[in-house]
Amino acid sequence: MTKWLPDPASITRPAYRSLVQAIELAIQHGELKPGDQLPPHRKLAFDLKLSVQTVSRAYDKLTEAGRVVGEVGRGTFVRGAQDEIPVPFVSRTLAGKVLDMSMIKPVLDQTHDIAMEKVLRSMARSLPPAVLSGFRPAEPQDGEADSARCWLRLCGLDTGSSGVVETNGSTSAMSMALMTAAQAGDLVLAEDVGHHTLRSLTRYLGMRLEGVRVDGDGICPEALEHRCQQEPVKALYLMPGGTNPLGFVMSAQRRAQVVDIARRYDILIVENHAWGPLLQGPPPLAALAPERVLYFTSLTKSILPGLRVGYLVVPDHLARAAANRHLVMNWMATNLMTEIAHRWIMDGTANTLLERQRVSLSERAAVVENLFRGLDYKMAPGGLHVWLDTVDAEQEQRLLDTARRMGVAVAAGASFSIGPHENHTGVRIALGGLGFPDFSQGLRIIAGIMRSEPSFNPS
Repeated sequence: MTKWLPDPASITRPAYRSLVQAIELAIQHGELKPGDQLPPHRKLAFDLKLSVQTVSRAYDKLTEAGRVVGEVGRGTFVRGAQDEIPVPFVSRTLAGKVLDMSMIKPVLDQTHDIAMEKVLRSMARSLPPAVLSGFRPAEPQDGEADSARCWLRLCGLDTGSSGVVETNGSTSAMSMALMTAAQAGDLVLAEDVGHHTLRSLTRYLGMRLEGVRVDGDGICPEALEHRCQQEPVKALYLMPGGTNPLGFVMSAQRRAQVVDIARRYDILIVENHAWGPLLQGPPPLAALAPERVLYFTSLTKSILPGLRVGYLVVPDHLARAAANRHLVMNWMATNLMTEIAHRWIMDGTANTLLERQRVSLSERAAVVENLFRGLDYKMAPGGLHVWLDTVDAEQEQRLLDTARRMGVAVAAGASFSIGPHENHTGVRIALGGLGFPDFSQGLRIIAGIMRSEPSFNPS
């Protein structure tokens, strides 16, 4: 049994929550290692002058978060870290052998090649010295704040530059937003189907993540408020703009309801709007509640996968904290990428590529509607993927396995589950990435498999 014991002076009210945070931090800092046994409930209660019920409640919360495991007759132990992220896409080696519809990418064609060649030639002739020599993350290059504001306006968000942090894409922005909004031990809520890295990220940061029930309009206000009434919630992570695997676009009314709950319970919201202006919809949550929403977007999904440029917008009172966390984790956004983004936004290239993307996705959506007629599927208008429902988890796995054997890879719904997987079983099918003939062939194969039910069986 470990001799670890938190400082009694660090335990504040509510005591169970403070104890959860202390244990989370000890795990994060290596003071408690995988396999270490926590003190028995009664001993820890005695040492910290707490009730046994308080310690039991803290251990229960840690068990729910997957940080510890209780073994009957033996005690409570720190769980081993599960470092492997359950990615929904196939490996690079396998991707070359199948029609890969597992990873979200924009539709690419020669227009993108021409645009990149043009901007690189232009940069070779007139590259600002700061692009190569700039090494000060707190000082954006000339004009970059203007291009960030232009892009954010396309996303439906008017903002100054003080609370905008340039990042290396959405993944970086997502990490910075969560690190700014919450700390180890804090409770973070999200839709019960969400981003595939959210579970791993919150676990690495020592946060407790729980999924909240969703319907066709997004997170359910009643379920959200019920959870907020049970214990303090620090942050709410949402994908309201069509990027959620289920493909819903949250209505203006639902957004207003969620913001109202966040204000009444003093919750920060992390808003994932990674596709930016690609989808048209109600104003972002950040436009409704700029004082409590940490919003991020990027050019990666809507313009070009290799253009790893994103923007994190934070409330004024969190701007310094976000900048400091970005400094520690990334130092600065890559100057060469931000320069390309700046030029494309300001000279209209980004708009041209955006409009081309909308046309291409509209054409592909028409193919989905034709081939999937009669099947149970969901797709945001103008979105980059379609969600195909299955009867249960068993059928989901059979569909994945059968499609793989027939040369098509799709993403397992289980990869996105934050709540119970049985609540939403299905597969996510990417609409971009492949050329049109391969894309159509892949959809035909998947539709054929589904229509063969109940007869199709891998055995």
